[in-house]
Amino acid sequence: MFVGSLALCVWSYAVWLGRSAPWRGWPPVAVDAALFAVFAMHHSLFARDTVKRWLALIPRRLLRSVYVWIASLLLMLVCLLWQPVGGELYRAPAFLAAALAAVQAAGFWITARAVAKIDPLELAGIREGVPATGPSALQITGPYRWVRHPVYFGWVLMVFGAAHMTGDRLAFAAITSLYLCVAVPWEERALRQSFGAEYDRYMQQVRWRVVPYMY
Repeated sequence: MFVGSLALCVWSYAVWLGRSAPWRGWPPVAVDAALFAVFAMHHSLFARDTVKRWLALIPRRLLRSVYVWIASLLLMLVCLLWQPVGGELYRAPAFLAAALAAVQAAGFWITARAVAKIDPLELAGIREGVPATGPSALQITGPYRWVRHPVYFGWVLMVFGAAHMTGDRLAFAAITSLYLCVAVPWEERALRQSFGAEYDRYMQQVRWRVVPYMY
């Protein structure tokens, strides 16, 4: 389910969202933002104590898997129900397209390196998460030395690095990246609760959250 949702997301961005079509106005953008908001709400709801008490009915070894199953299904629905926005901003010439392809490749590399520093099987819901305790649990090496959330940084490079930027690709990039920027403070609050002073020191060492010298 996890791999399938990612594959569908990549295919949608590369093919479906890359099609040239007339601009359809702002209503489709609003619908698409609402669709993604449902996906985003899932992450917030799972963090609430009330929902956690309901989830106590689920065996602990399956809790992470259930979370990933729901998130994957919602991401698939976002891709399948996406309303075409249309419009075209630019189609880069060959030399610039090569540079933008390098930006996207860098984003993929950063994401892969950042995921490798944690547990990919836990991320996919295959392995039960280990409680974040002990100094070795906090990752501060590799891409984590540049920004505190390198997976998000890699995502921004990939979605904004298209050589052919259509209205749909821009809307997808803007909506998803805006969500990441809004979610980061909430995520960091949870990390500070888990790691305490260790994460405070890390925040002092690595100033930027997602994009170096910007945010």
